[in-house]
This record gives sequence, C-alpha cells and structure tokens, in this order.
Amino acid sequence: MTTFTLDDLAALIRSRRNDSASTSYTKTLLDAGMPKIAKKFGEEAVETVIAAIEGDRPALVNEAADTLYHLLVMLEAGDVSLDDVLRELERRTSQSGLAEKAGRGANG
Repeated sequence: MTTFTLDDLAALIRSRRNDSASTSYTKTLLDAGMPKIAKKFGEEAVETVIAAIEGDRPALVNEAADTLYHLLVMLEAGDVSLDDVLRELERRTSQSGLAEKAGRGANG
C-alpha cells in the first residue's frame, strides 16, 4: 500500500501556485482559470468512464488518477479544500444515501 494520500496531492497542487508556468503544468492550469480546468476535468472524467465500460483496468487506473488530479486542481482554483469535501461526505454518511438524496430536493 502506498503512503501517498489525496492530502499529499492537494498540498502539492497548492504549492504549485507559486511555481512558474514554464515549469509546472499545474500552474499553467491554475493560470488558465476555472473554465479550462473544468473542461479538462470533464474530459478526464469521460475518459475514466470509457475505460470502466471497456473493462480496461490499466487505463481505468491511469484515467482515475488523472481525474482525481484534475478534480483537486479544480477545487484549488475554486478555493475549496479537500477537507471541505470530506466534511460534506462525512455529513452525508451520517444517514442513509436514500434519505440524504431525498433531503436535497429537486435540485440534488
């Protein structure tokens, strides 16, 4: 099992804010802004779905890694911490998934 965590990745992404765009893909994304980041996240999510549907395990691993990375970049750009998301997941898991979904109403 790896010792690398999503917290580690989020911290690395956060630290890239201070890098040069000429040396950091993350900085390039952050400088491009939310529309570019969100588009890239969407592309990676679709590629992850395709790999899953095709049953291509190696591709699924790679695309899932890309998706998680781009999600964390998007959260960083939106000033949302991984802890914010984890707190929301913790809140949601304090009740059944069906009750939580019903509680969101028509917009959930």
